Order: sequence, then structure tokens, then C-alpha cells
Amino acid sequence: MTLSIVIVNYNVKHYLRQCLFSLYAAAEGIDCEVFVVDNNSSDGSLEMLHDAFPQVKVIANSDNKGFAYANNQALRIATGDYILLLNPDTILQQDTLNTCINFISNTPRCGGISVKMINGDGVYLKESKRGFPSPRTSFYKISGLINLLPHHPKVAAYYMGHLSDNATSIVDVLPGAFIMLRRNVLEEVGLLDEEYFMYGEDIDFSWRIHLAGYDNYYLPTTRILHYKGESTRKGSMNYVYTFYNAMSIFVQRYFSGSGAKAYNLLMQIAIWLRAVMAMCKRFALRVAMPLFDFLSFSLIFWLTKEVWSTYWAANVNYYPDIYTYILLPLYALLLVFATWINGGYDKPLKIKRIIGGIVIGGIALLVFYSLLDESMRYSRAILLFGTILSVSVALLSRFVLGLLGVEGYQMWDKRQRDYLIIGDKESRQQLKTTFDRIGIRPHTLQEISPKELSEMLAHSITPNHVEEIVFCTPSVTYKLFLDAIELWKTHHFDFRTAPSYDDVLIGGNYVHSIENVYSDNTFTIAETHNQRNKRLFDFLTSFSLLLLSPLFFFFQRYKQRYFTDCWHVMIGRKSWVGYSLDYSHLSEHPLPHIKQSIFKTSDIMPHVKTPDLKRLDIEYARQYGLTTDLAILVKNIMRI
Repeated sequence: MTLSIVIVNYNVKHYLRQCLFSLYAAAEGIDCEVFVVDNNSSDGSLEMLHDAFPQVKVIANSDNKGFAYANNQALRIATGDYILLLNPDTILQQDTLNTCINFISNTPRCGGISVKMINGDGVYLKESKRGFPSPRTSFYKISGLINLLPHHPKVAAYYMGHLSDNATSIVDVLPGAFIMLRRNVLEEVGLLDEEYFMYGEDIDFSWRIHLAGYDNYYLPTTRILHYKGESTRKGSMNYVYTFYNAMSIFVQRYFSGSGAKAYNLLMQIAIWLRAVMAMCKRFALRVAMPLFDFLSFSLIFWLTKEVWSTYWAANVNYYPDIYTYILLPLYALLLVFATWINGGYDKPLKIKRIIGGIVIGGIALLVFYSLLDESMRYSRAILLFGTILSVSVALLSRFVLGLLGVEGYQMWDKRQRDYLIIGDKESRQQLKTTFDRIGIRPHTLQEISPKELSEMLAHSITPNHVEEIVFCTPSVTYKLFLDAIELWKTHHFDFRTAPSYDDVLIGGNYVHSIENVYSDNTFTIAETHNQRNKRLFDFLTSFSLLLLSPLFFFFQRYKQRYFTDCWHVMIGRKSWVGYSLDYSHLSEHPLPHIKQSIFKTSDIMPHVKTPDLKRLDIEYARQYGLTTDLAILVKNIMRI
């Protein structure tokens, strides 16, 4: 066996399938075996492998064992003279495997090799070549000094910025997305260190290759696309902790003295600083628009009051200060709250939710106004006109943000864009059928063949009047695809691939498939505002039941569970209402996830037979409303 390839997969079915197609195209003529170790994916990855790639040797774990552990499972039984560790969110050129094998076989001191990597926008990934994270190197990276001097041999040592991106070089660290090495080197240095759950194992592995007397090489004469981050979310606190903790483990193991202690202190400070910064950023992004709306709505009510008091009451001081400084801001706050509850701040933006939320808030204000004592009814007209103007200002602000290109604020359907599709005639026709099936309606649609693409690339021609470019693979070879996105990377096109085997479009952090359409259009419980409302309902009802426990507790059938259930629901560990059946182990049309629940959908109809429970769950997910949760909770309130 010439080559053994190991891929660790976790919930990236579509990327994995595309990766394997490119991999087998690159492996043509090479005697190879492919292992996929699945870390308990729930997206149907295993079923896809069984149907589309029966030749793949699959290792299915019952839980997420971590990257190093999963790789080692396959490495222990791999038989190839060469070993390749590969990420599932990658695409290989057709010459990649042969180029790397030839280089290693002709370079005796080569311990391991990696290649040039670009992301889904065609941008070069600095992770293609990295230095060892010594305390000083890590300080330059964490402090941000590396960005000021990106090519300095010491300051930029973390990404080895002093080395050319287009020259074959000896480097320190091989990126875990693509590492190829000889079997005898693996036997000499040992398997990946399983103390690293994710991140850091490639640094440790590269260091051990270096300590064994071999050189690690960066080879830019071939390249791969690495979507980077599809298996993880790098803005999360979990990523921050895992990444920096891995660097800390490495330094503790291979460095000693006061420098290592200072480094570990720096790591802990970095983790907490990054955590605080990430929390502040998320909070700022979430409250920016509601805060703007509150201020603008308050200003609108104030201006309306000023105009009304001047021209209707002929007295600018007609209304008391409590109305100006207390009630009018409360009006604005209620409109913002109603908009939030109605999903007006969710992304992507939906106009009807913004209008609906403000209108609902305005109606609630009018109802509340009618219940007040007549002495407190200052002006129905100000309330009405202020609400109408608030709708106008809210829509205008979103329109301006959309024009400025702020993500999530486009007031037009992003699917109605200017498209260029590239492929042979049959592939282009299939893609247009895919567009229809997944609901894409291009504003304009240009079409070219792979031959025309080659001519455009040869003459460095850039497409005009295009927002999104879709490459029909494999009629467009992966090399042509990579050439195109590298050449056009500065023009801010959105690049997608449309594999011929499925109704799916794939890009960086983007998968649009018939599955998404089915889920989005069918199950209203999956909508963000419904998930939020369900959580709000759970919190308020559990909090109320805890406050009213003197009234309810002694009438409960299961007294020992009352406080535990209420507490678990209030803190978000459970929900009051969930499905009657367990769908966690199913991959075929799974229902949207709901937390473990106290009551089931069947609790409103306790005599439903088992075959009808799935139908009941589907209807609950399709037509979700808080009234259903309330009805089930009220019906079962004495058996919490």
C-alpha cells in the first residue's frame, strides 16, 4: 500500500463528501486506503459514507473522542508507506498527492510536508507555515505586534512571515489540516499526543519530528483549499480556551525555567482577556440596534410631543415633565421589547417582523392607555403618530445599513443576486434546476464553459456585473476552481461550488441545500424568535411556579420533583415541553433540536398510540406556538 489517508469528521457531511471526491480524483493511479473516523456526527455523515463511498474504511465513535485520539485510531491500523492526515473541509488539486509523494521520496531529510493553503475566498492562509510557539513568539502574536511587522524574522516568527509564501522552505510547524509523512518517521516519533483534545497536537507532532533529526517542509508548488473553521466556531469561548490551553501544554512540556512560567501566566491572562473581549463584542453586537431604536424612538416621541403641544395645545409646556422624561421613554422601550419578541432583531432581517413588532407594541400601548385614569391619558395622538414614525425610522435605518453592506441588514433577498455559473452545458442545466429546488431566483444569470474560464484566466480577465460565482464540479476541475478564486480574490465575489452529485451549494461557512430549505420552511420551531420565545416562556413560568410554590407544592403528585424541575427549566437545562419520541439517533429528516423536557407533546393527548406520536411531534414543530406549551403545562401543572 502506497498511501494511507486519515480524515476525522464531525458534522460536516457536505464538506466531507466534496473532500472525498477531490481526494479520489487526486489519488488516481495511487494505491491508497482512506479512513474516515467519525466523532459521533448527527448530520447523516455515516449514511452518506455508506451510500456514496463504500470503499472508505469507517471508524464510528459513540462520542467525540477529540482530534488526536480519532487520528490515532486509524493510524494504528494504517498500512501505507506514506501517511496523510487531512481535514474534511478541504479540496485537493489533482496533482497534490503525487507532488507531495515525489518530493518526500526525493528529499531524504524530509520528515513531514504540508502545502500552500487558501480559504474559500481565495486568500492565502498564514497557517500554511508556522513557527514553534516559544514564549517570545507567542507574546508577539498575542500582543498583536505581529500585525505591525508581518515580515520581521523574530516578531513575525509565529507565521514565519520572513519566508516567501511561494518558495519551498523548511518550517517549524505542519498544519493539522494537511500533514504527509513517511511511515518510518511516524514509527520513530510516535502517534499524536492525545492530551491535546483539539489544536496543539500538530505543533507537538511537528516538534517531535524536528527532535528526531528531520526537517519539516512547506511546499507551495501545489495547493489545497481549506475552508477553515467548519468543524469549530473560532469566536467561541470554547475555542479560545482550547487553543491557548494547547499552547500552554506544549510550552510546559518542552520549555523550562522562568520563561515557561511567565508564558503560562501570559496564557491564562490571554484566555481571560479574550473571553472578556468576546463577551463584550457579542453583547455590543446584540444591543447596538435595539439601543439605537430606543434612542431614535424616544426622540421621535419627544419631537411629536413638541410639535403637538406647539400647534395643537398652543403651549410648548402643555405636558408635564413626567410624561416627557418617564412615559415617552417607556413607550419607546415597549416598542423595542415588542420588536425583539417578534424577531425584529434576528438575522437575516425580515421587514414583516420589524413592522409587526412595532405595531404590536403600539397596539399594546393603546390598550394600556385606554385602561388608565382619564387624568393620566395625556395624548392618544402622540402615541399613534409616534408609533407610525418609529416604523418609518426603523425601516430607514435598516435600509441605510443594507446600502452600506452591513451583514444581515439587506432589505432585499440575497438569493436574487447577479450570478455567474461555470460548467459544461449539462452541469449548468442541472445547477439551474438546483436553484429552483432550493429557492434561488437570480437577478441576472451569466453562463460560461470551463474552456471559456481557462481563456479568461490565461488573459487575467475578471467577470463584470457579478456578485456570486458558482463552479459546477467536477466539470470544472478543482485546479481551475482554485486558480479562479486566487485570481479574483480581491474583487469580493462570493465563491460557491455546486457538486454534480447533490442539490447543494458549498462555500466558506455556507451550505445551502434542499435539507436547509425543508427545515427552514417546514419547522417554525427552528426560527430564532420562536426559540427565544420558548426560552422566555420557560423562564417566566418556572420562575412564577417557584414564587407560587406555597400554593402549588402541596397539591403536586410528585412533590420530590417540583423544585428540581422548576429550577432546571429556569436555568435552561430543560424545557417544559418537548417531543414524545427521541430523535437524537436519527439522521433522516430529523426534527429541530429541543432540550430534554418535563412534559411531552403527547401529554395533551395521553391516549395517542405510538405510531401517531411522530406525526404529533412533526405538527408541533411545524406549527409551534406558545399556546401549545401553555396548554400542556396547564393540563399537567399538578404533576410537575
